[in-house]
Amino acid sequence: MDGVLVDSRPVVERTWRRWAARHGLDADALLAVAHGRRSRETIREQAPHLDLAREVAWLDAAELADVAGIVPVAGAARLLAALPANSWAVYTSCGRELALKRLACTGLPAPAVLVASEDVPRGKPAPDGWLLAASGLGVAIGDCLVVEDAPPGIAAALAAGTQVLALTTTHAAQRLGGAARIVEDLAGVTPVLSSGALAGLSVA
Repeated sequence: MDGVLVDSRPVVERTWRRWAARHGLDADALLAVAHGRRSRETIREQAPHLDLAREVAWLDAAELADVAGIVPVAGAARLLAALPANSWAVYTSCGRELALKRLACTGLPAPAVLVASEDVPRGKPAPDGWLLAASGLGVAIGDCLVVEDAPPGIAAALAAGTQVLALTTTHAAQRLGGAARIVEDLAGVTPVLSSGALAGLSVA
């Protein structure tokens, strides 16, 4: 969701920099690996000596309290308005409460199927979330197209068995290997409908 539908980079960067300063950690090193995966995985990898539950709770509270600068990704509102409501899902590495708050702040609709960090035992790059999202839509994962902005999400989608359209909203194209197509944002992405059902996406 973040980096695909919602541009929350200012909040994410502010929050991780505040957190890094609290613990005397390298904020740039944290930000290099934090985008696109659950905060618990980043903490476990970068600061295993800290109390995981306490630090995740601090980060969650900090992000919930800060919505300044959050905007829709270019083309997101137009694309979602054109999609049949039961044809798309969101799988996000943030919590459900935060995901819904960020969507509301940008005026974007909440999806019928939302898979959040607390819904899966393993976060990205494990495929669990994408498989759960496809199941919620009632379709085979191989019939889905995942739109992603970060290497962990791309890896998760490929592991699940589906193709990826990648956006360069948070990472350079060189870091988005494995995607079938790479574009700047959603501005040139248009749904293709057949008898009112989603048949695919057209990319300008």
